[in-house]
Amino acid sequence: MTGTPDSTSLTSLQKGLLLVSAIALAVSLFLVRNGGIAESPLDQLARRSLAPEIALSNGRPTILEFYADWCEVCQEMAPAMMTMEEAHSDELDVVLVNIDNPRWLDLTDRYDVTGIPQLNLFAADGELRGRSLGGRSESELNALAAALVTNTSLPTLTGVGSASPLPEPTMLETAAGPRSHS
Repeated sequence: MTGTPDSTSLTSLQKGLLLVSAIALAVSLFLVRNGGIAESPLDQLARRSLAPEIALSNGRPTILEFYADWCEVCQEMAPAMMTMEEAHSDELDVVLVNIDNPRWLDLTDRYDVTGIPQLNLFAADGELRGRSLGGRSESELNALAAALVTNTSLPTLTGVGSASPLPEPTMLETAAGPRSHS
């Protein structure tokens, strides 16, 4: 049939409706895939944190948080942690280390992570000043950050302790063993 119009071409109205439908479908798929929820504060902090080795050697005090995605206390503390991090972003590094990631096993062993959330508090020279175990409020996090930034004593808070080096073990040369008869 040579004299009939091409029935497969779309009108401008049909093209417009097709475009709107495609955009609506793309938006709905995006919302369904992400649950319609923005990234959580814990995910945001973890995504933008420096690598621990960089943070501990850049001349700025550092708060190293050991956490897990499934930890409810970690999730509850994340908004306060984010607010503190934003308030001190030009003078302090906040680094998150997921204890479930085998990549960080050496750090969890080195810093004796026995519970989460655990905050290890480092001076600007990378020396461990103390640690905090358990959830913290925004005011407590700001007090810890201020002490690190000003290089003053850590605040007296339950679950916060200063770090001190372990003394070298001494060998008792004359000590008798449990089976000796001397």
